[in-house]
Amino acid sequence: MSNLQVKNNNISEIIINSLKSLVFPICSILVSLFVAVFFVMWSKGYNITQYFTALTDLLTIIVNASFGDKSRAFETIVFVTPLVFTGVAHSVAFKCGLFNIGVEGQFTLGMLAASIVGIIPGLSPIVHIPLLIISGIAAGGVWGAVPGYLKAKFGTNEVINSIMMNYIAMYVVNFVVLRTPIGIASKSSTPVIQDSAKLMQFSSSSRANIGIIIAIICAIFIYWLIWKTTVGYEIRAVGINPHSAEYGGINIAKSTVLAMVISGAIAGLGGAAHLSGAAYSSSDLMSFIGYGFDGIAVALLAKSNPIGCIPAALLFGALNSSSRILQLNNIPKEIVYLIQSVVIIFVATDYIVKYFEEKKRKKGATVNG
Repeated sequence: MSNLQVKNNNISEIIINSLKSLVFPICSILVSLFVAVFFVMWSKGYNITQYFTALTDLLTIIVNASFGDKSRAFETIVFVTPLVFTGVAHSVAFKCGLFNIGVEGQFTLGMLAASIVGIIPGLSPIVHIPLLIISGIAAGGVWGAVPGYLKAKFGTNEVINSIMMNYIAMYVVNFVVLRTPIGIASKSSTPVIQDSAKLMQFSSSSRANIGIIIAIICAIFIYWLIWKTTVGYEIRAVGINPHSAEYGGINIAKSTVLAMVISGAIAGLGGAAHLSGAAYSSSDLMSFIGYGFDGIAVALLAKSNPIGCIPAALLFGALNSSSRILQLNNIPKEIVYLIQSVVIIFVATDYIVKYFEEKKRKKGATVNG
């Protein structure tokens, strides 16, 4: 067989595998819409024969509310941008076999660090914006390193640790905002950042900004890091089989901590970009912002592919931005959460099926061996 034939076969195999990987995400979206339509029928008083009318209503409202005109499309970008960052952050942890549910807290602290750096006066944008972004990356990275270190050193569950870190992050933000000179207690927020610390907007009448470009670049870079570098190979190897990775000379503890640091740094970068581009200040938190938790769904739908997080974030961002318009059209905004939940459940079944298939394969290999 010639080299050209081998190359063509490899390309064909890659294309086939890529198409197969899209089956579950696409099916999950279709199933979620199928289920959601019944709630639309119930809320609008349609009978069963009007199923496709309800489906058309739902899709039309979501599309028009998210992309109906320039201003709505720009506002959707504001919702999409943080989800790209948090989706990619979760993807890195997933690739290492970790569940960094602390992305929410890392995103929040990235915002706080950026808000503190952002109020420094007298800096030029060339200095101010990179400094703000670095502060967010550092805050998120450090916050991710803590559960990563505890996992690597003592074997403690990173899910429990990172959940606790989320609450600590929320209370740190509230303390800084309400109990220190940095915050304005009467407004329950930090001061608005300097103009020199604000990301460039696409339009003076919208909040959409170049943060989305930073997010896309970040996703592409992380894809390259995970799939084209030694560091990424080691992270993936640990995620696939830590015992085999250790036998092959890979430092499990190092890869675990590094994956959590990278994951946290990406989340912190997302928080800094969101503050610099849309929020402009940190407020006291009665509850979590939610971008970190929504990022779980983004990463699952993207099957932990950093580039796949971009279209997945676009879907969930469009759903979130259309929730208010759905409510105005007598469709409960909870439909958005229903669609997201069904997507997560359906995608999760793919992982469950693969888990049992792998377990069965290993059992068969043991019996035959």
